Amino acid sequence: MRTLREVTALRGCVAGWKAEGRRVGVVPTMGALHAGHMSLVSAAQAGCDRVIATIFVNPRQFDDPADLANYPRTEARDAAMLGAAGVDVLFAPPSEVVYPPGFATTVSVAGVSRELEGAFRPGHFDGMATVVAKLFLMTGAERAFFGEKDWQQLQIIRQLVRDLDLPVTITGCPTLREPDGLAMASRNTRLSAAERAVAPALLVAMEAAASAIRGGMPVAGALSRARAAVLAAGFAEVDYLDLRGAERLEPLATPDRPARLLAAATLGGVRLIDNIAL
Repeated sequence: MRTLREVTALRGCVAGWKAEGRRVGVVPTMGALHAGHMSLVSAAQAGCDRVIATIFVNPRQFDDPADLANYPRTEARDAAMLGAAGVDVLFAPPSEVVYPPGFATTVSVAGVSRELEGAFRPGHFDGMATVVAKLFLMTGAERAFFGEKDWQQLQIIRQLVRDLDLPVTITGCPTLREPDGLAMASRNTRLSAAERAVAPALLVAMEAAASAIRGGMPVAGALSRARAAVLAAGFAEVDYLDLRGAERLEPLATPDRPARLLAAATLGGVRLIDNIAL
């Protein structure tokens, strides 16, 4: 595996692959890799001839400076994992390569980005969309792989690609979970042992709500009961636990179309998000 940090070197490598007729895939990450990330790598390898993994902790998608400062950075470990998995290139650019002096452009996707995470993390999705658009253009990949755990992010990226006619196919990959059901996430490492034991209660409450709604309980009542269960389990806050349309993320009072339950809750200062299909 080659580790590249400059766009010119990356594009030269990709141009060589494409000249040979190779199909190129990319797995964008912020590092602190876990089995969920590696499942994206496996999916990319199954569907592409060459795979690029990117690691870039994007400062523009953090609304809290302390959250950015505390985000785990484990590039050496991550590189070893990617190399052992057979990734062809790790692209790990410094911030000044992604955002050179004078950088003045922001990519903003309206509508689908404004509620849920967008309401609680102002500017987050603008920063995400900007860096993802840049990574697509830098890598020239024909396919990109993202986890379904960040469901709203995935829908925003799909909208971005449609709106800008970007020549990349977006593939969503199923959420990987720990044996107790907790969605794998880099932030999980910041939970104490006691908090980690409580964390699966979020999924338990979501699954109970989904079952109740399928059984005919009114959506509002099922969601209210689920939020109360999350707080009773020991979470400090529930930012949202909502039923939304699967693609546009519009609020649903009845499950009359493909839908998703999405939740965000804080436990011990760590904000956990999750979603499940209804």
